[in-house]
Amino acid sequence: GIRLGAFFRYTSFYHFQDKHNSMKNTAVKFCGFTQLEDITNAVNLGVDAVGFVFYEPSPRAVTAEQACELAKAVPAFTTVVALVVNMPEQELVYLSHHVPFDIVQFHGDESPQECKLMADRINKRWIKALRISHDDTTETIVTQIQELKDFGACSVLLDAYHPDKFGGTGDSFDWDKIPKHSPLPIILAGGLTADNVGDAITQTGVYGVDVSGGIESAKGVKSLAKMQKFIEQTRK
Repeated sequence: GIRLGAFFRYTSFYHFQDKHNSMKNTAVKFCGFTQLEDITNAVNLGVDAVGFVFYEPSPRAVTAEQACELAKAVPAFTTVVALVVNMPEQELVYLSHHVPFDIVQFHGDESPQECKLMADRINKRWIKALRISHDDTTETIVTQIQELKDFGACSVLLDAYHPDKFGGTGDSFDWDKIPKHSPLPIILAGGLTADNVGDAITQTGVYGVDVSGGIESAKGVKSLAKMQKFIEQTRK
């Protein structure tokens, strides 16, 4: 009787786990915050992660001091992501000492090995953005993702390639190239809006989505209505 009861508890648990996993919401990251009110609105809408851009050429760039103040509006269990582009190691160390972020997102030309070494230096988990070009195939993407996994990345972000920009282009790429069985959880970025994010999730089955320009009224200024609609579409 005891063994039979244990069996039913065991099978019921895994039935629950399977059901839970199949119903799990797609993770949502809003990136490029510059204003406190926008972060508060995003958090109230239930966003999973907020991103700060530490790349001076970006219109959404913030300083370490600004980000430190903005991060005060982020409650526990909401992830803070620091987006960096080819940042020298000493600058990253400085940033880690002044901004309470949880994840570092390498969005430049950093190699997987360089990402690992710098993330280890500041004792942070890390993700890497791959900029997908017309020449990329599902196979080349999987190869790159596997290398990132081998060096310790916890997820990968797929964005559209642009010869002169590192992210924030508002462009998308061919989602058919996204592997269905990736070595790492995939976060989709590039040209996402409330109008297409539902189709993107249905088509790709990605772990998470990342948006910046698609929820803005102006660069660096978020629209509450657009944020709300984006969240609604990802939760359907």
